[in-house]
Amino acid sequence: MVAVSIDGKKIAEEVNQETAKEVAFLARSHNVQPGLAVLLIGDNPASAVYVGMKSKKSAELGIYSEKIVLDRNATQEEVMAVVRKLNADPSIHGILVQSPPPPQIEEKEIVRTILPSKDVDCFHPVNVGKMLLGETDGFYPCTPYGILVLLEKSGIDPAGRHCVIIGRSNIVGKPMMSLLVQKAKGANSTVTICHSRTPDIASHTRRADIVIAAIGKAEFLKADMVKDGAVVIDVGINRIKDVAAPKGYRLVGDVAFAEVAAKASYITPVPGGVGPMTIAMLMRNAVKACRMQNGI
Repeated sequence: MVAVSIDGKKIAEEVNQETAKEVAFLARSHNVQPGLAVLLIGDNPASAVYVGMKSKKSAELGIYSEKIVLDRNATQEEVMAVVRKLNADPSIHGILVQSPPPPQIEEKEIVRTILPSKDVDCFHPVNVGKMLLGETDGFYPCTPYGILVLLEKSGIDPAGRHCVIIGRSNIVGKPMMSLLVQKAKGANSTVTICHSRTPDIASHTRRADIVIAAIGKAEFLKADMVKDGAVVIDVGINRIKDVAAPKGYRLVGDVAFAEVAAKASYITPVPGGVGPMTIAMLMRNAVKACRMQNGI
């Protein structure tokens, strides 16, 4: 068996085209433009790249984008003041603060300052609670949301299947569990979460119909840890040294791709799998926020 490689770039482009059509509709029929503000504190190179990608995609889809960059020594109150200003700006429907911030910034407090109606990353406790309760008038976190769409558009229904998630982060593992157990279309899965304190993770993953690897360890999931025909979703992105590569390194996921692909039915590559979906779902959330705030 050779797994079907799920093309995240292609599916993300489908989602982006849907989003662009909705943006055009809002402009044509309601004279409103979704607005997204991204706040970057400091000069972390990786964060700067991510912010640039979000701003570029916003422009491509017709979403108004505002990028705010604060000095790496910015104080907590300075950051809070910017967030409060964005909260009050009717042209901004979505706000996100690029993570991680510098050490002097208490990220939890910043997240709680963002209005839940503008929390398009779904980090605010109000939106997290709504997600857990199965309510749909909030937002879903972008990466787990993107994984649901990847499965849907690949014709993979989680209903009745056993899904094992490796990793319990607030960004991927926990919300992924919350979404998959819902009594809803594209969910209804039986979920097991494994993490750093789980003994013998392989004993769980070998029983899984769907494995979602989000543990942050390069090529952690090996072929002997999955059963034949499993669906494998790789959320990880890790740099490993490779003297043959132009930059001296290459990117790999949390899954040993080549060997696992020989056993799985479907698998996501790294890069080009889950990654493109995260930004696509952020754009979708920004449009949803615009609709809700304008009563559309």
